[in-house]
Amino acid sequence: MRGSTELHKKYRRKKGKPMTYHILAFFFGFLLDLLLGDPHWLPHPIRLIGNLISGLERKLHRVETPRQEKRERRQGACMVTLVLLVTGAVTAVILLGAYFLHPYAGLLVETVMTYQILAAKCLEVESMKVYDCLMEQDLEKARYAVSMIVGRDTENLDETGVAKAAIETVAENTSDGVIAPMFYLALGGPVLGFLYKAVNTMDSMVGYKNERFLFFGRTAAKLDDAVNYFPARGAAFLMIAVAYLPGKEFSGKEAYRIFKRDRYHHASPNSAQTESACAGALQIQLAGDASYFGKTVKKPYIGDASRPVETEDIRRVNRLMYRTAFLAEEICLLVLLVLRAVIRY
Repeated sequence: MRGSTELHKKYRRKKGKPMTYHILAFFFGFLLDLLLGDPHWLPHPIRLIGNLISGLERKLHRVETPRQEKRERRQGACMVTLVLLVTGAVTAVILLGAYFLHPYAGLLVETVMTYQILAAKCLEVESMKVYDCLMEQDLEKARYAVSMIVGRDTENLDETGVAKAAIETVAENTSDGVIAPMFYLALGGPVLGFLYKAVNTMDSMVGYKNERFLFFGRTAAKLDDAVNYFPARGAAFLMIAVAYLPGKEFSGKEAYRIFKRDRYHHASPNSAQTESACAGALQIQLAGDASYFGKTVKKPYIGDASRPVETEDIRRVNRLMYRTAFLAEEICLLVLLVLRAVIRY
């Protein structure tokens, strides 16, 4: 028995502590995202997940007349189950296989996966394309650039409308693209991280309340609401906290006031959480009516029009997003380091 214990200790010394590799991958993956973003030439796992969703939707979704709600909802639930099973299994096999080969191989793979799941740099790059077009006073190019990152119709937006759309996207995706993935990565590594991204991708592809996806996309939409419930609120409080940092660019007091008042001014229970904090921090008014697929959708405003929305607010919302991301990273790393010290694993 004693000999077995000694062998286990030697193995642990040789292999290292799994939590240490997880913490390192979590940190280096975040740095890679800040440095590299999402180059278009580099194949991305989320695109593969999107292809899987599209393929399953075509095979499973049968729209009949008259519509059969229960059947379509079962089809949607089946798609969600299959996507999650495939995503989780493939991620786990690749990650565990890499760690089985060598701890450093596992660390490298986990770092790359972590980097692929986060999207802070990508958010900045895509929104700043809109900023650049507006600064060049090329409204048509600005409309096209913002159409790449929003789901609404953009062909009739004026300069203010284009800027608002970009700001709202960064504000909302501070939670969906940065803080929520970071939370799940810290909690369960890339397996849980990619499962979250799969849910988020399904919602963005089939979670619409339009004629085609009203029933089929219900499971994906409800699951997305559930997995984003706590991260969205955590992201909002982090955004409020960084708005209190020294400087006149943001107002922490207004961020908190507008958050308390307007955080449910959206059809989704989560989307207005960070959007309201952002509107308050910048002291501008966001949201309002928008056009989707040629139809105007009535929406309440978020925030007060203390000043007009301007192009420079796109830069400001990105700085707010980065500050929120850095604070979240620091908190997650601190918690992981404390856990490592406590469980010694």
